Amino acid sequence: MTAVFYHGNRRITVGNCTPIDPGPNEVQIKVAYSGICGTDLHIFHGLMDQRVHLPQIMGHEMSGIVQAVGADVQHLHIGDPVTVMPLVPCGQCPACRAGHQHICHHLKFLGIDTPGAFQSFWTVPAQTVYRLPPSLSLQHGALVEPLAVACHDVRLGEVKPGDYVVVIGGGPIGMLIALVAREYGARVVVADINPYRVSFAQMLGFQAVNPQEQDLIAFVQQETDTAGADVVFEVSGSSAGAKMMTQLLRTRGLAVVVAIFGQSPPIDLFRIFWRELRLKGVRVYEPEDFRQAISLAASTKLPLEKLITAVRPLNQLQAGLEEMEQGGGNMKILLEVQDVGAGPV
Repeated sequence: MTAVFYHGNRRITVGNCTPIDPGPNEVQIKVAYSGICGTDLHIFHGLMDQRVHLPQIMGHEMSGIVQAVGADVQHLHIGDPVTVMPLVPCGQCPACRAGHQHICHHLKFLGIDTPGAFQSFWTVPAQTVYRLPPSLSLQHGALVEPLAVACHDVRLGEVKPGDYVVVIGGGPIGMLIALVAREYGARVVVADINPYRVSFAQMLGFQAVNPQEQDLIAFVQQETDTAGADVVFEVSGSSAGAKMMTQLLRTRGLAVVVAIFGQSPPIDLFRIFWRELRLKGVRVYEPEDFRQAISLAASTKLPLEKLITAVRPLNQLQAGLEEMEQGGGNMKILLEVQDVGAGPV
């Protein structure tokens, strides 16, 4: 079979790899599509070399068809369309014992700590595999994992109908958060300094502001009759975004930190005290978020097809990563691993 390997120092190669037969409680998936994620870009940049095992097969946003099942697997059958929730908790640490397996202290993330989905056949633990409705296209099925991130963030952000929500950062995750929050009944504004993303958000029907060109705080004040936003999602990972999030919130509003910050940003703790603001971190997703993401994707309520900028062959991974790092006009690039001939596309 074919796989794409990261060797360090921004070096990607395409080569052969031996499929792994599924053991007990494992499933082998014939991968159809796999999305390029910001995490893959971090790996490509060498920022996770201490964690990956070179040569590394990256990828965790995917869809495919069950090719084989191991002993004791009862809930899946050969031919099922599926996706993967790529988390393997230890089950023993304090977080796991408290019921928070998704933030396990020893969490293994498939595609980072183990080989990922940029390969023809991917063998994974059966408990990570979720069946997709036959009506859901496999291209859209590859968006379930990032959509589950958005479902988790909006759920923990306590968004409710009528809320005024600001999403700082209009990349794929930020745009999905905006879409899910709107589905919850919120009014949503997207803020980004990338003109393409501002235009893209407007194309999806959102109010969108470039903070370098327009005063975002004044805009939100005007839109909320000086009250401020109910919820702000910080998805940019920028110091400016971290500083801005507290300035935008109403009294007792909620700031939700979605982005991963390479360095600790400055945060206005006085304003958190003065306005009795709340600050919450969110990380990946839980099973209920994955189930909601599958349901939302299958409902066709979200314009997922508009988020797919391009579909390219698996051997174009490096080109896709290089295009993403330019920060230009793209949202989500899918790699077609192979034509499985199942489901609409």
